[in-house]
Amino acid sequence: MKLAAACTVAFAASANAFAPSNVAGTRATQLNAMKDDFAKVGAAALAGAAIFGATLPAQAITKSELNQLSYLQVKGTGLANRCSEVIGEDTITPKSGSRLTEMCIEPKAWAVEEEIGKAGKTEKKFVNSKVMTRQTYTLEGIEGSIKTDGGNLVFVEEEGIDYAPTTVQLPGGERVPFLFTVKELVAKGNGGSFKPGFQMGGDFSVPSYRTGLFLDPKGRGGVTGYDMAVALPGLQSGEEGDAELFKENNKTFDVGAGRIEMEVNKVNADESEIGGVFVASQSGDTDMGSKVPKKILTKGIFYAKVQ
Repeated sequence: MKLAAACTVAFAASANAFAPSNVAGTRATQLNAMKDDFAKVGAAALAGAAIFGATLPAQAITKSELNQLSYLQVKGTGLANRCSEVIGEDTITPKSGSRLTEMCIEPKAWAVEEEIGKAGKTEKKFVNSKVMTRQTYTLEGIEGSIKTDGGNLVFVEEEGIDYAPTTVQLPGGERVPFLFTVKELVAKGNGGSFKPGFQMGGDFSVPSYRTGLFLDPKGRGGVTGYDMAVALPGLQSGEEGDAELFKENNKTFDVGAGRIEMEVNKVNADESEIGGVFVASQSGDTDMGSKVPKKILTKGIFYAKVQ
């Protein structure tokens, strides 16, 4: 709750940060807005995430324990959608050429920014939501290089299962789809070693929730299908043409922006493992350009190995 309260205040100031656009200048504005958001959240957000992530699920096990299980022992238990637990509070100083591998990012809570009306005024607040997707929303197998910049570690994401289509539901019943991802993440740290309290964060890209081959209920798509709503010719002719349905007819592959902040709270030097909590903000689905995306706030835990 502390994290939700802190993030609500911090993110309310950037309600329009994710307006859909393909212009590079707008994308830069989005990133700057999110940087300001996270600067305001600061230590309070990660402190709240640490409290939130302190209670491990009953099924949490270490990576070595998980590797000893067979497929049938894991099947149907939900373990495949969980990040492993790390035990220890050691310190790991990466060497030149080191990489973060087997990174797992598991969301634990979601919130969607909504306009809340009160006493004749409206304000934007993050509303807690529940996930509707089956247990396939965790990112897994992510890896990338570790570099140094001014004595601070920098993680550059390169590959892995780094996106997961996810849908959450608001209290009123509205469902909000989004592509949970950390694609092209460049996370800069605040030190040269992984140890409890180490923080790193950076920006990432959010690809379109749907691809160009997707066809909507009227058969319209980005690179295939109809280019107009065939069943509604009267609305797409005359002097104004298809102005009313322009966005629905002309599908676009929108690439949004996101930002994540991570804090390490467990380090096992013998196994070269690190674990901790994260807070991420990103844009939701634009329905291929026809809707203004909502802002999604995600909180959870992560795991990775240093090699």
